[in-house]
Amino acid sequence: MIGSIVLSLALASSIIAMVMYFLTFKGYQNTLNIGRIAYHIMAMLVIAASAILLYLILTHDYSYKYIYSYSSSDLPKGILAATFWAGQEGSFMLWVLLTSIVGIVLQSYSSKRGDLEPRVMAVFTLSTTFLLVMVSPLFKNPFAYIWAEPIFIGAKDINSAFFNQPWIQNFLFNDSSTGQNFVKMDSQLYAALSSAGIAVKDFIIDGKGLNPQLLNFWMQIHPPILFIGFSMATVPFAFAVAALMKNDYTQWVKQALPWVLSGAGILGLGIMMGGYWAYEMLGWGGYWAWDPVENSSLIPWLVGVASIHTLLVQRKTQAKGGIGKYAKTNLILSILTYVLVLYSTFLTRSGVLGDASVHSFVDPGMLVYLFLIIFIGTFILLGFGMIVYRWKFLSEKIEADEALLSRDLALFTAAIVLCASALIVLVGTSAPLFGSSVDTFFYNEMHVPIAIIIGLLNGLSLLLKWKQSDGKDLLKKSYLSIVLSLIITLSIIIFGGVDDVMMILLTLSSAFALIVNLEIAVKIVRGNMKMLGAYVSHIGIALFILGVIGSAAYSKEESVDLIRNQPIETLGYQLTFTGYTPIENNTKYAFNINLRRGNSTYTISPVMYISEFNNGLMREPAILNLWTKDFYISPLGYEEGKASGHNHGQVIELDKGGSTEYSGAKISFDRFDMPAETMQAMQEGKDFQMGAVLSIEFKGKKESFELLRKNVSGQVQFTDYTSKEAGLKIQLENLTAGKIQISVTNLDGSPESAAQEGTKEVLSISASTKPYINFVWTGVVIMVVGFFIAVSRRLKESLVK
Repeated sequence: MIGSIVLSLALASSIIAMVMYFLTFKGYQNTLNIGRIAYHIMAMLVIAASAILLYLILTHDYSYKYIYSYSSSDLPKGILAATFWAGQEGSFMLWVLLTSIVGIVLQSYSSKRGDLEPRVMAVFTLSTTFLLVMVSPLFKNPFAYIWAEPIFIGAKDINSAFFNQPWIQNFLFNDSSTGQNFVKMDSQLYAALSSAGIAVKDFIIDGKGLNPQLLNFWMQIHPPILFIGFSMATVPFAFAVAALMKNDYTQWVKQALPWVLSGAGILGLGIMMGGYWAYEMLGWGGYWAWDPVENSSLIPWLVGVASIHTLLVQRKTQAKGGIGKYAKTNLILSILTYVLVLYSTFLTRSGVLGDASVHSFVDPGMLVYLFLIIFIGTFILLGFGMIVYRWKFLSEKIEADEALLSRDLALFTAAIVLCASALIVLVGTSAPLFGSSVDTFFYNEMHVPIAIIIGLLNGLSLLLKWKQSDGKDLLKKSYLSIVLSLIITLSIIIFGGVDDVMMILLTLSSAFALIVNLEIAVKIVRGNMKMLGAYVSHIGIALFILGVIGSAAYSKEESVDLIRNQPIETLGYQLTFTGYTPIENNTKYAFNINLRRGNSTYTISPVMYISEFNNGLMREPAILNLWTKDFYISPLGYEEGKASGHNHGQVIELDKGGSTEYSGAKISFDRFDMPAETMQAMQEGKDFQMGAVLSIEFKGKKESFELLRKNVSGQVQFTDYTSKEAGLKIQLENLTAGKIQISVTNLDGSPESAAQEGTKEVLSISASTKPYINFVWTGVVIMVVGFFIAVSRRLKESLVK
């Protein structure tokens, strides 16, 4: 109850701060200090509410529905603390907390810059007000008691000492199919407990626990970093609307630039932390699956980075007086960045992606759904409505004196290309809203030419002068970079086996960007260090693209059955499965594999275990990190006594939209089938099923069929399909993010020959190499460092009048 009261008081304080700041802008006296005090009270109350929630989590107070639903008593302290943001209520609470803290910094920042504070904080507190409404008792309140709505709790989570109480029998239920007992927790049971003098937190002694895919180190870091980026996206929006409120566009660009740069850096870091988490944990071998929820955080980042380029042009052209070039563009992009953050929230939390994304939350209910629409609609109307209202004042004539070869035009072109990328991702991500879906092939094919252009502009824009450049002079300055880029590209073609034309062009453009920025950065290091930021970021982006080329376009993968103690050659390595070792108190099993290449030997151990959370088989990959590549092993299955004959089930992994050839038949994985109610049933612990729709084509005839993963009474079941036409039996082995594993068996297989071969311990794995994937991670870190070098420079400039 105290948590809900604190949040309600914070909401009231946010409204007061918003009103007082707006009245100050309108010229009222003695309101500014009230607004400041109200905002700081709001921030302190939000921090207090967050501390209360964290305390309740760490002390295992399961009388709160949120804490029971996402935590348990056996979680490590770090992961236990991270359950703060494991569900919808907690993640909104984290967003409120981080936005409030960002606002404290913003209030101090804006108070030192003329009359900026009242306008900026009036808009910013509108955002905190909406977020606080979202975590209020009306909507997604993390402090809701567990008895507020009826919920069935497993008997194992109840203190067994109370089962001998006579009144408990009225609330006990039994599932005859599994023999499991449940307790119905509702207001009547709460009244009975209160009458008996029993506290709910003493009655419920354990929680449901956390989804096993969230039991990872990055769960503690990735969401907070991502939400800091979301919170900071509010600030450019506030600066843009503040400029429109005053109808003065001469100062806001230099004041907003440090925030745009730092926000883009943090959000980009958060996005790629999620990519590394997927790479390390999920076992499908990649770091970006173009999942709609992953995309929804990428879109505002792309638009935010686009705005950096046009803001720099406006800042430069303001030196002549006036508002500068691209004033309308910058206002639109700054507003759009935050609107797209809100849109991503809508996609993630409204339940509309329930059957299109493995990351989306369950349907939150119609009331929350409508509020999210109102939230987005309010900021769209405020931002773009103000632009329309001030349109005539934004039409200042700027003399178009730059030539085709000018840095101004190159930066504007870069912004257009980034926005084009954002638009492509937005269209694909929003497709589920209209009952359709977009294959990953669409994103990949559309982005290769965009990446080539970005690489060329990344280098070319830095060689160009403002206004205009002489073609001969440009060629002279770029001669060394072009030659070195060609040498690097030819080396990669010859030694790396790159033969695809588009990949060759992408390699050339990325190498060109890398060389140009390195050359300039080396010169700057000996001179003006504060100018280094852009070049460092561009170096990071170039390395990132080169890493993507190697690790994605030229990754090699093979599915292998490893028979214990029998070496098998694959991908240039000798692999020997030596057995498994129980780990973590016998709850998980590490399958030990010796790798040998030349004189080098390694041991890596992928992990498999049955999760108590969903009674499903969980798989954790093992990664051998080398200087030039990663050797990646994802476990598919293990059988003691599996026949080793060829015709007894080859495990195949398929991407959505992918296909494979087997015994003359083409097997294609067309789409997932996840009904909207599936996500809800999963969260509530009910029976559910999800499917994969496949097709098999043999001798001109095509059959479509569906394989199901069923969770019935806590037991996981996989279905199979028999094609008499093709003579194949296809069994679903696993269903993960964007991929499935199937085993394919010939119907004419000979059991006699299998018996003769004997039975073996067999570990089925998917092995792959990821060339130069370290460039991906190194590139991201270097890019973020560059962003913050630029922030330090622009922060000093923002104080200059």
